[in-house]
Amino acid sequence: MYSAGDFRNGVTFEWEGNVYSVVEFQHVKPGKGAAFVRTKIKNVITGGVIEKSFSPTEKFPQAFIERREMQYSYTDGDLYYFMDMETYEQLPLGADMLGDSFKFVKEETVCKILSYKGNVFSVEPPFFIDLQVTETEPAVRGNTANNALKNATLETGATIKVPMFIEEGEMIRIDTRTGEYMERA
Repeated sequence: MYSAGDFRNGVTFEWEGNVYSVVEFQHVKPGKGAAFVRTKIKNVITGGVIEKSFSPTEKFPQAFIERREMQYSYTDGDLYYFMDMETYEQLPLGADMLGDSFKFVKEETVCKILSYKGNVFSVEPPFFIDLQVTETEPAVRGNTANNALKNATLETGATIKVPMFIEEGEMIRIDTRTGEYMERA
């Protein structure tokens, strides 16, 4: 059990039938009245963030989020299959479990599968992935001022903006959280 006075960033707890993670917290002791804890908490299943104030003595049960590393194997229709690398067990997940950042994941990539009480609610790809550029326009001579960008299609089919000097066939590093080009790989 956690009391609101014990809140720190990253603490996960159950409240009103949902699982929340503390994003920000602040202990407030006003000159008049009782102390309270002002928080920003994120629903780990839906991703929604709310602001809420709690009494420092309020108690909440701790929520244990399980993070398992599994390898993305293949897609079959609307199901995406992940393999536990220790037991070789296959786990099929629907497309609704995958976030926007999954468009950068290719087969055999190790991802983190997040679950609460045995129910999978999210898939976290690695923060950085190296992918090959399969299609991009050639750079135009003299068009290099002001950090000019062009579209590039990656081996997974995703399209991102890259600098003008990137050519087809090059390996580049992508930040999956933002979907932005980082550097040549």
